[in-house]
Amino acid sequence: MGNTARGSEEVNRGPWHVAVLMGGWSAEREVSLMSGNGVADALESRGHRVTRIDMDRDVALRLAEAKPDVVFNALHGVPGEDGTVQGMLDLMGLKYTHSGLVTSVIAIDKELTKQALVPHGIPMPTGTMVDSESLFSVDPLPRPYVLKPVNEGSSVGVAIVKDDSNYGNPIARDAVGPWQEFDRLLAEPFIKGRELTVAVLGDQALAVTELRVKSGFYDYDAKYTDGLTEHVCPADVPEDVAQRMKDLALKSHRLLGCKGASRSDFRWDDEHGLAGIYLLEVNTQPGMTPLSLVPEQGRAVGMDYAELVERIVGEAL
Repeated sequence: MGNTARGSEEVNRGPWHVAVLMGGWSAEREVSLMSGNGVADALESRGHRVTRIDMDRDVALRLAEAKPDVVFNALHGVPGEDGTVQGMLDLMGLKYTHSGLVTSVIAIDKELTKQALVPHGIPMPTGTMVDSESLFSVDPLPRPYVLKPVNEGSSVGVAIVKDDSNYGNPIARDAVGPWQEFDRLLAEPFIKGRELTVAVLGDQALAVTELRVKSGFYDYDAKYTDGLTEHVCPADVPEDVAQRMKDLALKSHRLLGCKGASRSDFRWDDEHGLAGIYLLEVNTQPGMTPLSLVPEQGRAVGMDYAELVERIVGEAL
């Protein structure tokens, strides 16, 4: 289910001509631009030729003109993370980083991800799809529960509904939340405890990072605003818990057919030990900004940012 545009020829050691795809028009545009420019700077520092492309509707024409050896997909969200761009690159016969079409389609959809992983023993929260309109008359689950779009990343549009929340009971129509933007949402029980994440590169789970948010929860602002979240890497958790998360992240990466780097996000209810670990989602296009978790975990295992980028490109080639 991976990147089908990749050939089996011996890896070209470079220097390479890399087109870095970034920007686009998703809710995560600004983060993608930071990721893409960081990647481009790193590749140029290693002597590679780089063409930076802020994706627009003429992206296929611009790629055809550039004729790169490989495309570094630094897009986040739709259409760079959901299989659309991957399908275009497959049709053009271009090699590209990260996961292929089928994997991307499944992994960006939280319900499809559960259907792919839970039967293989990956613990994930039980969830139910709800019409946003129904939320204004009855709660879909006992409070506290989480509402999220089924196919957005970076915690875009996530709401935690508690007894003491200011959304109302039931949720009020004029309360600001994802129900105003999305017709259908995924409702999941809220798992109390700690937020942790594991990056996988190729066939290696790198490290476990705990995300300690200074206030609220690990939403889009907390992820990408310096100073709002403390990253503890390696996480201060028991060794068996850290190993279990790394095993689950690597297994999920393989089951979904991920390529290059992925990042698995977890909640851990530390009152229940190993049984308190739940996978929330697998990100096939993890951020590569200065605040991002994959570069941080790369450093934790002795890999600098430029080396990490070259490893991802090398696998695509």
